[in-house]
Amino acid sequence: MPYHWPADTDYALWELDVLDRGCPICGHLMYICDHRYRRIHTLNGPAQLVCKLNHCPDPRCPGHSKTKSPEIEASIAPPNWAIGWDVFCWIGHRRFSRHWAVPQIQGELLDDYGIKLSHDAISNYIHRYQVMLAARQQDPEVLRRQYESVDELVLTIDGLQPEKGHETLYVVRELTQKQVWFAEALISGKADEVRRLITKAKEWAESLDKPVVLWMSDKQDAFVTGIAAEFPGVPHRYCDQPFPAGCGQARAGGRQSCQGSNATQGAWPAENRTSRTRASEYPGVRKPRGRRS
Repeated sequence: MPYHWPADTDYALWELDVLDRGCPICGHLMYICDHRYRRIHTLNGPAQLVCKLNHCPDPRCPGHSKTKSPEIEASIAPPNWAIGWDVFCWIGHRRFSRHWAVPQIQGELLDDYGIKLSHDAISNYIHRYQVMLAARQQDPEVLRRQYESVDELVLTIDGLQPEKGHETLYVVRELTQKQVWFAEALISGKADEVRRLITKAKEWAESLDKPVVLWMSDKQDAFVTGIAAEFPGVPHRYCDQPFPAGCGQARAGGRQSCQGSNATQGAWPAENRTSRTRASEYPGVRKPRGRRS
């Protein structure tokens, strides 16, 4: 739905022109053929963008039927948005750095900047911010710079199912940098589907040129077989309690602590016992305990 602007809104007028006016096909100087008007919110107040559209003046040129927009427009606001990049980044910062709720963001925008956005609109911008942030975190160059000083990787995979019958969200994390590498929702938890995620983690590790010294997960068969197949010889530590399930039990059990079952407490395959010292160097990894009689 288009944003409704009050009739008495006072806009700052920004005229935008094409910087490179040479026709990309024939090289002729392009002329202004039309204007496009946009209104956006910025942290400095409402602005009206007057975008001067250009095209080739030669009717025989294929570029004559196409218009070129000002290059700088995309650096001010994305297409069809009612807010500029500055407001978008402000919303994302308050949500993810300061952990503000949507009503708090909504009230602050209105009180401090006079920007009136609906709850749904702010939620939509937050979702887009998450998508952009996730894309940036998965950028190979950004990831490589972040792991320049890291010598070894410790990976973990968890599955979270909100309710029985729903898709399970599988999350692959790297523990030394406390980073979520990627997550994917799967309808089926079959071994080949889960192994595909483990293969992807292997590709990420290889792209970083860093050795994986430890895997952590629960004792789900798909995890055990997939990790053994893709990471032969890498120690595999079974968690005392899978993270998502532990949180669920904590919510349901009140003050009860999140402790694993006897089947998983202290579980450590015989072939992996040589890695006990190394695993204990990492936060959150406990040394195996003997089972209680």
